[in-house]
Amino acid sequence: MGRLFGTDGARGIANRDITCELGMKVGRAVAMVLSDISSKRPRVLIGGDTRRSTQMLIASIASGLCSVGSDVLLVGVVPTPAVAYLVKAYGYDAGIMISASHNPCEYNGIKIFKSDGYKLPDELEEKIEEIILDDIGVPPLKIGGDIGDISISNEAIDNYVDHIASSARCKLNGIKVAIDCANGSASATARNLFHKLNLDCDFYNCSPNGTNINKDCGSTHMAYISKVVKDNNYDVGFAFDGDADRLLCVDEDGNIVDGDKLMAIIAKHLKEKNMLKNNTVVTTVMSNMGFFEMCRKHGINTVQTKVGDRYVLENMLQNGYNFGGEQSGHIIFHDFASTGDGQLTAVQLLNVMCETGKSLKELATVMEVFPQVLINVEVSTLGKLRLDTDKEINLAVEYARKVLGDSGRVLVRASGTEPLVRVMLEGRDEKLINQLGQEIAEVIKERLI
Repeated sequence: MGRLFGTDGARGIANRDITCELGMKVGRAVAMVLSDISSKRPRVLIGGDTRRSTQMLIASIASGLCSVGSDVLLVGVVPTPAVAYLVKAYGYDAGIMISASHNPCEYNGIKIFKSDGYKLPDELEEKIEEIILDDIGVPPLKIGGDIGDISISNEAIDNYVDHIASSARCKLNGIKVAIDCANGSASATARNLFHKLNLDCDFYNCSPNGTNINKDCGSTHMAYISKVVKDNNYDVGFAFDGDADRLLCVDEDGNIVDGDKLMAIIAKHLKEKNMLKNNTVVTTVMSNMGFFEMCRKHGINTVQTKVGDRYVLENMLQNGYNFGGEQSGHIIFHDFASTGDGQLTAVQLLNVMCETGKSLKELATVMEVFPQVLINVEVSTLGKLRLDTDKEINLAVEYARKVLGDSGRVLVRASGTEPLVRVMLEGRDEKLINQLGQEIAEVIKERLI
């Protein structure tokens, strides 16, 4: 993990950790790196979510880019996967998304995509970090006509929506849907997309004001959409996060259908239609044991990676797979996208419902969920770095693994985006895994303050 960029870009409190000064430096460093790669005048596309701080940071990054001679195209409020799609579709050299995804409004972040729509590789992120943090190379400031230009696109949202809509394989009318936009990026695209598909749908939390993104809504607060679906007799509910790159669902009874169940439903269907390349799904070590059992039962191969959709995608690219994702709802359909896309996932799930004639509740029975406990332990920044080497923590983890044996598993990892250590246990005995999880969490609190 880098010093500035974590598993999902740079992230922190806006105007404290992610400042205008940092934005300016990132813009200049990106322009410098792009200029070193090509002799052409670099062109960079920038989008953002609905946070109050987003436009401030876009202005600073765009200024930094222009000062080193890059032209900038502003595409407005869009989902993160829209930036990934548009940078390739428009032939730009890089794309930058300003968002802190599922985090509260006071956070913000910077994600950078290459010209092919994939997240910036580690070596380029490290080069940018060296320019910003170590003064390795001075960005050459331009004057006169060599200063970059800033333009605004009025077509970007429509182009992205048309692309996602084109992935629908059948008429989706007849399904009644509730859609929670989390007062985030989906607020700018969901209405156009789902109305284009002729769905009977209603939209909730679709009025961003700069501070209400993810607030008691969206994929991090599923109680909201669950109640809406139950109270209003919807067939299914969709909940996006702040930048709409993940999706969680609820069935007609308000039961949550997470990323693992979505992958199980869709993988089985893709296999049956001979559309699952190499008969394999790529997921992370966080996926539920029930997911892997389902795949074994239906003859589907699985590959596990480290946590982070970038690692899922890397494995997919290396091995020619076309489907993978995370329990959190980041799901990648590589036939259509170069990153996780919540709205694309929603359309693909609707395809399955339409083609099978089954409700989401029926489809979700394909997978049994093993009891799972996830405990987030707040630690110091330095403490997080000591996680893997602390003897007492390792002893507590090994004890829990010994107690569970083959009937469960233990995973302890540092968050890539927050000052947290995540403790996850699975097993058939829910009381036991809760007890063991609390014991490990207490040791981490004592050792990593």
